Amino acid sequence: MLDQSNQRPTSFHTGLYWFTNDLRIEDNRALLQAAEQTQQLLCVYLVDPAWFAPNRYGQKTMGQYRWSFLYASLVDLKKSLNALGQKLLIVFDAPLDGLGALIAQYKVDAIFRSQNAGFYENKHWQLLQQRYQMLYFEEAATHTIFAESSLPFGLEDLPGSFSKFRRRVEPLDIDTRLVTAKSLPPPPWGARWPRPNLPPVGVSETSSMFRGGASQAQKHLAQYFGSRLPSSYKEVRNALEGWEYSTKFSPWLADGSISVRQILQALNDYEANVEANDSTYWIYFELLWREYFQWFAHAYGVKLFNKDGAKSQKILTSFYPERFQRWCQGNTPYPLVNACMKQLNATGYMSNRGRQIVASCLVNELSVDWRYGAAYFEQQLVDYDVGSNWGNWQYLAGVGADPRGQRHFDIAKQTAIYDPQNTFINNWGGQAHTGSMDAVDYADWPIDQRLHKD
Repeated sequence: MLDQSNQRPTSFHTGLYWFTNDLRIEDNRALLQAAEQTQQLLCVYLVDPAWFAPNRYGQKTMGQYRWSFLYASLVDLKKSLNALGQKLLIVFDAPLDGLGALIAQYKVDAIFRSQNAGFYENKHWQLLQQRYQMLYFEEAATHTIFAESSLPFGLEDLPGSFSKFRRRVEPLDIDTRLVTAKSLPPPPWGARWPRPNLPPVGVSETSSMFRGGASQAQKHLAQYFGSRLPSSYKEVRNALEGWEYSTKFSPWLADGSISVRQILQALNDYEANVEANDSTYWIYFELLWREYFQWFAHAYGVKLFNKDGAKSQKILTSFYPERFQRWCQGNTPYPLVNACMKQLNATGYMSNRGRQIVASCLVNELSVDWRYGAAYFEQQLVDYDVGSNWGNWQYLAGVGADPRGQRHFDIAKQTAIYDPQNTFINNWGGQAHTGSMDAVDYADWPIDQRLHKD
């Protein structure tokens, strides 16, 4: 069960609000609950040093584009809190260590946060409760359309495919009312606000496609639904490049600078006042896909990261370092894949269609363990979300939510459909490819690279 709350008292002297994937004031039910139950409130965000160190796949959890975006979101959140007489304490430390020090320093008696789909994030929350059993803990759903209690099934009975999930949840009423704290308790008396020694932000706002923060999210929301773009979304959503081809809400949704309810409310207003058609429905359809993968992550926990996936399905892939490295660099025999990967490396973003194509290539053409691709996406994507990323990779690899098994995209056919004039490929230098995909052959003999020059 996700609800680990104790019986709710009426008031606490000192509460701690742990911001995670909910970097906003508006429509933040968890923050509202903290505001209503505490006399003074310490607002905290933990930046974990482990995010910036190589993981088991040789990648960082936090790459330069997402860190730049996240940092801007934190700056924006600071301003929003200041306007309500609050402050944001940013701590550069492991969650249990950083929070433990604050609990002792400020004699915290209640901790609040938003629910999280990530297994390791939930593990930290559980360990915190085990270590501080005398404290009150409360969390609320702020990252999904539905609360767990409103789903027409238990998580142990989560439908095994998106289609089945959609059929079960589409008839449900959706409450799009926004719940916002109009005021916040003050910070603890005598609180200190040391400046953390954070990793440098290596991407300037002018060179990034996206600017982080709730204020930027609201600006984009107003611009998108103030245009006619929602009415043509379905027709253009598979394009490989262009600001207008998709809603572009994903980076702000990922770090919680905007809520899915805020988007749904704007979508409903558009349909009521401008137009409702297949394209506007398809925006909701894609939000349901996101919803499914949030609950998929909740339901399967650590299995989200297992090679055999949620299905415990054996697949014939391994780890080939040279192939994986060339895939990461955009140096494969497949120009469309190369262009997509170079776009990702240069911008931190890739179209949904592109993500499917490059994932299929890594698993099917290159026979590389899908988890390495998922980990590289986690590092590179500005809009990384644990459920959507790892759930989609399982789906493409055939070990997750796709009842038809492994998805294999015909790259030549995809190129003919989505880049028939090679415009996208040429824009990103996708034609460039040098050398063999492997340094040694199957007998472990070195391959003469001169035989593989273009």
